[in-house]
Amino acid sequence: MGNAADRLKFIKPQEPILVLEPPVSDDWIHEIKYDGFRTQIILDWAGARAFTRTAIDWSKRYWPIVTAAEQLKAKSFILDGEVIAPEPDGRPNFHAMHSRMAWNAELLAFVAFDILYLDGEDLRQRPAIERKAILWDLIKPAQGIIQYSQHVEGGGAEFYDAAERMGLEGVVSKRRESSYRSGAKDEAWVKIKCWDIAELDLIGIKRKAGEWTEGLFARNGKYVGKAVIATTDAIKDRLWKRVQKAKAGPPNGVPTAQATPDVEWVKPGIKASVRTLRGEPKLRHASVQQILEE
Repeated sequence: MGNAADRLKFIKPQEPILVLEPPVSDDWIHEIKYDGFRTQIILDWAGARAFTRTAIDWSKRYWPIVTAAEQLKAKSFILDGEVIAPEPDGRPNFHAMHSRMAWNAELLAFVAFDILYLDGEDLRQRPAIERKAILWDLIKPAQGIIQYSQHVEGGGAEFYDAAERMGLEGVVSKRRESSYRSGAKDEAWVKIKCWDIAELDLIGIKRKAGEWTEGLFARNGKYVGKAVIATTDAIKDRLWKRVQKAKAGPPNGVPTAQATPDVEWVKPGIKASVRTLRGEPKLRHASVQQILEE
């Protein structure tokens, strides 16, 4: 038996960078972006442990996953993946994560998408596609609680469209020949979020010479961010007339940083449909699709 000092150490995860279009060349593999908590599972001579992306030990919260990891046929490994709260059809339900962690940890699952170490060998320099094959050989006998993240090679645009139609959060694309770059944010891993259309309340308009006109928006009285108003001039003019009629002071709950002199505040009553990245608490890369007439 060893001692605590020679246990396998947590490895800082590689992070994907956000891009707006999936890569289309054939040297990429594409996976579903699972909506859960990034997790690293480490097995060594003293058993398995589960760590958050910032190296906090959550083995107790994830005890059924840790127990399942100890059944896999290996002496030691480091797996990178996502803990999710799967629905019966397999898709992740992020909103169920906290209650399951507290009360029903056996209803969580770990989706493994990379392997960094196996039985004494550091695999990080191996190409991503080879690491996936090694991971598959380890995971395939597992049932349910530990899952393998399937991928497709090439066909990024079609894969992304399918994720969009299924209502998933997005896609992660990885260069098939890339090594695992711990802690790196580089072009080898990219994430592409799907889009949602939300109906939001317009609370203000920001106009500045030489810049896009932006709307400031709230949902249920809570400020959620800005969206570019790039609609036709006719719609903009009509909107501007309505804004002039409905001028107001800044509503409650808007961060002071947003209350700049070039913002005109609007009384409640104007709604817009806004396109924004899915699964984000605030608007990101958002644009107004149309102003909804009362």
